[in-house]
Amino acid sequence: MSGPPPGFLFIVSSPSGGGKTTLIRRLLANPPGGVPLRFSVSHTTRRQREGELDGREYHFVSFEDFGAMARNGEFLEHNEVHGNFYGTAKAEVLPRLAAGEDVVLDIDVQGARDIRTAVPEAVSIFIVPSSEAELDRRLRQRGLDGEDAIRKRLINAAKEIAQAESFQYVIVNDDLDRASLELESVVRATRLTPARQSRILERLRKDFR
Repeated sequence: MSGPPPGFLFIVSSPSGGGKTTLIRRLLANPPGGVPLRFSVSHTTRRQREGELDGREYHFVSFEDFGAMARNGEFLEHNEVHGNFYGTAKAEVLPRLAAGEDVVLDIDVQGARDIRTAVPEAVSIFIVPSSEAELDRRLRQRGLDGEDAIRKRLINAAKEIAQAESFQYVIVNDDLDRASLELESVVRATRLTPARQSRILERLRKDFR
C-alpha cells in the first residue's frame, strides 16, 4: 500500500453546557490504546475568556479576519452562534486525516450537520444531559451567562436534542466516568473497522496464500 489509511474524524456535539468539552479533554488525555487523537481548534470571533489560550480552546480572530477566511473558502463549515461566528478550518482537519491521524472536533449541532455534509464518513456523537434541570444547573454553575442568556441556551438545547437521532451515537452524560468510557468505546470500535485494519488484512491475505 502506498500510504496509511485515512484517519477518522470524530464529531462530538452537545447543547451548550452538555459536557462535551470535558469529555473530549478526558479522551485526549487518555486516548484508547495510547494512539493519539488530534484536536481540531476552531476559529471564533467571540471574546477570549479568562483561562483560555489562543490556539488551545480556539483561534480567536476579528470579524474582519474571519470574514476573509470565509470568502477565501478556508472553512469546512462556519456558522453564527449566539452573535458570534465559529468555523472549522480545512487546515485543521484535512491534512491530518490524509496523514492517517484521527481528529476530534468539538462543535455545535448546526456545525455538526454541515461537517457531515462536507465529510460524510465522519463519526458523529451527540452528548445529552440527563434532564433540563441538570442542564440548567450546569449553565448556572459555570457562571458565564446571565438569566436571559441561560434561558436562550435552554430553548436552543430543546431544539438541538430534537436532532439527536441524526447522529450515529448518543451518550447520556449523567455520570462523567461512564460517559467517558462510552465515548472511548466509540473510538475503539471505529478503529477496528476493515478500513483501519487494511494493512493487517493485506498482510494476512499474503500469509494465507
